[in-house]
Amino acid sequence: MGARIVTLVNQKGGVGKTTSAVSISAALARHRQKVLLVDLDAQANATSALGVDPSAERPGVYDAILDEMPAASAVLWLEEEGFYLLPSSAALAGAEVELVPIMARERRLANSLHPLRGSYDWILVDCPPSLGLLTVNALTASDSVIIPVQCEYMALEGLSRLMATLDLVRRNLNPGLEILGVLLTMFDPRTRLAAQVVEEVRSHFTQTFETIIPRAVRLGEAPSHGQSIFRYEPGGRPAAAYEALALELLARVGVPA
Repeated sequence: MGARIVTLVNQKGGVGKTTSAVSISAALARHRQKVLLVDLDAQANATSALGVDPSAERPGVYDAILDEMPAASAVLWLEEEGFYLLPSSAALAGAEVELVPIMARERRLANSLHPLRGSYDWILVDCPPSLGLLTVNALTASDSVIIPVQCEYMALEGLSRLMATLDLVRRNLNPGLEILGVLLTMFDPRTRLAAQVVEEVRSHFTQTFETIIPRAVRLGEAPSHGQSIFRYEPGGRPAAAYEALALELLARVGVPA
Protein backbone atom coordinates (compact mmCIF):
# COMPACT_ATOMS: atom_id res chain seq x y z
CA MET A 1 0.00 0.00 0.00
CA GLY A 2 2.64 2.57 1.03
CA ALA A 3 1.74 6.24 1.21
CA ARG A 4 -1.75 7.56 1.79
CA ILE A 5 -2.42 10.03 -1.03
CA VAL A 6 -4.62 12.87 0.24
CA THR A 7 -5.77 15.86 -1.82
CA LEU A 8 -6.76 19.18 -0.29
CA VAL A 9 -9.56 20.40 -2.51
CA ASN A 10 -12.04 23.26 -2.72
CA GLN A 11 -12.76 25.09 -5.97
CA LYS A 12 -13.36 28.26 -3.96
CA GLY A 13 -10.16 30.29 -3.53
CA GLY A 14 -9.07 31.86 -0.27
CA VAL A 15 -10.20 29.05 2.05
CA GLY A 16 -6.77 28.32 3.53
CA LYS A 17 -6.11 25.31 1.31
CA THR A 18 -2.43 25.95 0.54
CA THR A 19 -1.72 27.15 4.08
CA SER A 20 -3.27 23.93 5.36
CA ALA A 21 -1.39 21.74 2.87
CA VAL A 22 1.93 23.24 3.98
CA SER A 23 1.05 23.25 7.69
CA ILE A 24 -0.30 19.67 7.74
CA SER A 25 2.84 18.47 5.92
CA ALA A 26 5.04 20.15 8.53
CA ALA A 27 2.90 18.90 11.44
CA LEU A 28 2.93 15.28 10.24
CA ALA A 29 6.70 15.46 9.69
CA ARG A 30 7.06 16.43 13.34
CA HIS A 31 5.47 13.07 14.18
CA ARG A 32 8.18 11.17 12.29
CA GLN A 33 5.95 10.72 9.25
CA LYS A 34 7.69 10.79 5.87
CA VAL A 35 5.71 13.36 3.87
CA LEU A 36 5.74 14.50 0.24
CA LEU A 37 3.80 17.66 -0.63
CA VAL A 38 2.81 17.91 -4.31
CA ASP A 39 2.13 21.46 -5.53
CA LEU A 40 -0.38 20.99 -8.35
CA ASP A 41 -1.35 24.66 -8.59
CA ALA A 42 0.11 26.80 -11.42
CA GLN A 43 0.21 29.74 -8.98
CA ALA A 44 2.88 27.71 -7.14
CA ASN A 45 1.89 29.21 -3.77
CA ALA A 46 2.91 26.13 -1.77
CA THR A 47 6.28 26.09 -3.56
CA SER A 48 7.08 29.75 -2.83
CA ALA A 49 5.60 29.50 0.70
CA LEU A 50 8.37 27.01 1.45
CA GLY A 51 11.13 29.28 0.19
CA VAL A 52 11.53 27.57 -3.19
CA ASP A 53 11.65 29.83 -6.27
CA PRO A 54 9.00 28.63 -8.75
CA SER A 55 10.73 30.44 -11.62
CA ALA A 56 14.04 28.58 -11.17
CA GLU A 57 15.11 26.22 -13.95
CA ARG A 58 14.41 22.86 -12.40
CA PRO A 59 12.12 19.90 -13.10
CA GLY A 60 8.81 19.81 -11.26
CA VAL A 61 5.30 18.40 -11.28
CA TYR A 62 4.73 19.67 -14.86
CA ASP A 63 7.56 17.49 -16.18
CA ALA A 64 6.22 14.50 -14.26
CA ILE A 65 2.66 14.67 -15.59
CA LEU A 66 3.16 16.13 -19.08
CA ASP A 67 6.58 14.73 -20.07
CA GLU A 68 6.31 11.55 -17.97
CA MET A 69 9.64 12.25 -16.34
CA PRO A 70 10.11 10.13 -13.17
CA ALA A 71 8.63 12.27 -10.38
CA ALA A 72 11.36 11.11 -7.96
CA SER A 73 13.96 13.08 -9.94
CA ALA A 74 12.02 16.33 -9.36
CA VAL A 75 11.42 15.90 -5.60
CA LEU A 76 13.20 18.36 -3.28
CA TRP A 77 14.15 17.67 0.36
CA LEU A 78 13.32 20.63 2.62
CA GLU A 79 15.85 20.17 5.40
CA GLU A 80 14.48 22.83 7.78
CA GLU A 81 10.86 21.72 7.39
CA GLY A 82 11.55 17.99 7.55
CA PHE A 83 9.50 16.97 4.51
CA TYR A 84 9.72 16.68 0.71
CA LEU A 85 8.24 18.86 -2.06
CA LEU A 86 7.35 18.15 -5.67
CA PRO A 87 7.41 21.80 -6.82
CA SER A 88 5.16 23.65 -9.23
CA SER A 89 6.09 26.27 -11.81
CA ALA A 90 4.42 28.70 -14.21
CA ALA A 91 4.67 26.00 -16.92
CA LEU A 92 1.76 24.28 -15.18
CA ALA A 93 -0.54 27.11 -16.30
CA GLY A 94 -0.81 25.53 -19.73
CA ALA A 95 -1.29 22.00 -18.42
CA GLU A 96 -5.11 22.14 -18.41
CA VAL A 97 -5.09 22.73 -22.18
CA GLU A 98 -2.14 20.45 -22.93
CA LEU A 99 -3.78 17.52 -21.13
CA VAL A 100 -6.98 17.66 -23.23
CA PRO A 101 -5.84 15.59 -26.25
CA ILE A 102 -3.79 13.10 -24.20
CA MET A 103 -4.97 9.50 -23.80
CA ALA A 104 -6.02 8.65 -20.21
CA ARG A 105 -5.41 12.29 -19.33
CA GLU A 106 -7.12 12.00 -15.92
CA ARG A 107 -4.58 9.41 -14.76
CA ARG A 108 -1.32 11.22 -15.49
CA LEU A 109 -0.72 12.25 -11.87
CA ALA A 110 -1.75 8.82 -10.56
CA ASN A 111 0.80 7.21 -12.90
CA SER A 112 3.49 9.69 -11.77
CA LEU A 113 2.88 9.15 -8.06
CA HIS A 114 2.47 5.37 -8.16
CA PRO A 115 6.25 4.61 -8.11
CA LEU A 116 6.64 6.96 -5.09
CA ARG A 117 4.05 5.31 -2.85
CA GLY A 118 6.52 2.96 -1.25
CA SER A 119 8.85 5.82 -0.28
CA TYR A 120 6.48 7.90 1.89
CA ASP A 121 3.86 7.65 4.62
CA TRP A 122 1.80 10.55 3.22
CA ILE A 123 1.59 12.24 -0.17
CA LEU A 124 -0.43 15.46 0.15
CA VAL A 125 -1.62 17.23 -3.01
CA ASP A 126 -2.40 20.96 -3.07
CA CYS A 127 -4.89 21.63 -5.90
CA PRO A 128 -5.74 24.70 -7.94
CA PRO A 129 -8.92 26.55 -6.86
CA SER A 130 -10.99 25.07 -9.70
CA LEU A 131 -12.52 21.77 -10.74
CA GLY A 132 -10.50 21.44 -13.96
CA LEU A 133 -8.36 18.61 -15.29
CA LEU A 134 -5.54 19.10 -12.78
CA THR A 135 -7.96 18.74 -9.86
CA VAL A 136 -9.56 15.69 -11.51
CA ASN A 137 -6.03 14.24 -11.85
CA ALA A 138 -5.46 14.79 -8.12
CA LEU A 139 -8.80 13.17 -7.19
CA THR A 140 -8.10 10.20 -9.47
CA ALA A 141 -4.70 9.68 -7.85
CA SER A 142 -5.94 10.01 -4.25
CA ASP A 143 -7.21 7.67 -1.56
CA SER A 144 -9.06 10.50 0.16
CA VAL A 145 -9.66 14.24 0.33
CA ILE A 146 -9.56 16.97 2.95
CA ILE A 147 -11.98 19.83 2.21
CA PRO A 148 -11.04 23.17 3.82
CA VAL A 149 -14.06 25.41 4.46
CA GLN A 150 -13.65 28.95 5.77
CA CYS A 151 -15.85 30.08 8.67
CA GLU A 152 -17.36 32.94 6.70
CA TYR A 153 -20.56 33.94 4.93
CA MET A 154 -21.66 31.50 2.19
CA ALA A 155 -19.09 28.93 3.30
CA LEU A 156 -21.17 26.04 1.98
CA GLU A 157 -21.72 27.71 -1.37
CA GLY A 158 -20.13 25.61 -4.10
CA LEU A 159 -19.67 22.57 -1.88
CA SER A 160 -22.59 20.79 -3.57
CA ARG A 161 -20.74 21.21 -6.87
CA LEU A 162 -17.60 19.78 -5.32
CA MET A 163 -19.56 16.81 -3.96
CA ALA A 164 -21.01 16.21 -7.43
CA THR A 165 -17.46 16.20 -8.86
CA LEU A 166 -16.33 13.73 -6.19
CA ASP A 167 -19.28 11.48 -7.11
CA LEU A 168 -18.39 11.66 -10.81
CA VAL A 169 -14.77 10.75 -10.07
CA ARG A 170 -15.92 7.84 -7.88
CA ARG A 171 -18.25 6.53 -10.57
CA ASN A 172 -15.85 6.85 -13.49
CA LEU A 173 -12.25 6.98 -12.31
CA ASN A 174 -11.63 6.19 -8.65
CA PRO A 175 -14.35 4.21 -6.83
CA GLY A 176 -12.40 4.12 -3.55
CA LEU A 177 -12.15 7.92 -3.11
CA GLU A 178 -13.22 8.93 0.42
CA ILE A 179 -13.67 12.15 2.37
CA LEU A 180 -11.05 12.02 5.13
CA GLY A 181 -12.48 15.16 6.69
CA VAL A 182 -13.86 18.67 6.34
CA LEU A 183 -11.54 21.26 7.87
CA LEU A 184 -12.92 24.51 9.30
CA THR A 185 -10.48 27.38 8.69
CA MET A 186 -10.21 31.13 9.36
CA PHE A 187 -12.34 30.95 12.51
CA ASP A 188 -12.83 34.29 14.25
CA PRO A 189 -14.32 33.72 17.74
CA ARG A 190 -15.44 37.37 17.94
CA THR A 191 -18.13 36.91 15.30
CA ARG A 192 -21.44 35.16 15.79
CA LEU A 193 -21.37 34.22 12.11
CA ALA A 194 -18.27 32.05 12.54
CA ALA A 195 -19.98 29.99 15.24
CA GLN A 196 -23.06 29.62 13.02
CA VAL A 197 -20.90 28.39 10.12
CA VAL A 198 -19.25 25.80 12.38
CA GLU A 199 -22.68 24.55 13.42
CA GLU A 200 -23.96 24.50 9.83
CA VAL A 201 -20.95 22.64 8.41
CA ARG A 202 -21.01 20.09 11.24
CA SER A 203 -24.70 19.43 10.67
CA HIS A 204 -24.05 18.76 6.96
CA PHE A 205 -20.81 16.78 7.27
CA THR A 206 -20.28 14.18 9.97
CA GLN A 207 -16.63 13.91 8.89
CA THR A 208 -15.83 17.48 10.03
CA PHE A 209 -12.63 17.58 12.09
CA GLU A 210 -12.88 18.61 15.75
CA THR A 211 -9.89 20.90 15.26
CA ILE A 212 -10.72 24.39 13.99
CA ILE A 213 -7.99 26.57 12.43
CA PRO A 214 -8.12 30.16 13.75
CA ARG A 215 -7.89 33.28 11.62
CA ALA A 216 -4.41 34.62 12.39
CA VAL A 217 -2.13 37.29 10.96
CA ARG A 218 0.92 35.06 11.47
CA LEU A 219 -0.52 32.37 9.19
CA GLY A 220 -0.70 34.95 6.42
CA GLU A 221 2.81 36.25 7.11
CA ALA A 222 4.64 32.91 7.23
CA PRO A 223 4.62 32.23 3.44
CA SER A 224 6.27 35.59 2.69
CA HIS A 225 9.18 34.39 4.83
CA GLY A 226 9.32 31.06 3.00
CA GLN A 227 8.52 29.16 6.19
CA SER A 228 5.79 26.95 7.56
CA ILE A 229 4.00 28.21 10.68
CA PHE A 230 6.05 25.73 12.75
CA ARG A 231 9.23 27.62 11.86
CA TYR A 232 7.74 31.11 11.74
CA GLU A 233 5.78 31.04 15.02
CA PRO A 234 6.15 27.61 16.64
CA GLY A 235 4.52 28.65 19.92
CA GLY A 236 1.45 30.37 18.50
CA ARG A 237 -2.21 29.40 18.23
CA PRO A 238 -2.10 28.41 14.53
CA ALA A 239 0.80 25.99 15.08
CA ALA A 240 -1.03 24.49 18.07
CA ALA A 241 -4.15 24.05 15.92
CA TYR A 242 -2.28 22.29 13.10
CA GLU A 243 -0.49 20.13 15.67
CA ALA A 244 -3.91 19.08 17.05
CA LEU A 245 -5.12 18.43 13.50
CA ALA A 246 -2.13 16.19 12.79
CA LEU A 247 -2.93 14.13 15.89
CA GLU A 248 -6.56 13.88 14.74
CA LEU A 249 -5.47 12.82 11.24
CA LEU A 250 -3.16 10.14 12.58
CA ALA A 251 -5.93 8.84 14.84
CA ARG A 252 -8.41 8.74 11.92
CA VAL A 253 -6.12 6.55 9.84
CA GLY A 254 -5.04 4.41 12.80
CA VAL A 255 -1.40 5.51 13.06
CA PRO A 256 -0.02 5.92 16.60
CA ALA A 257 1.20 9.49 17.17
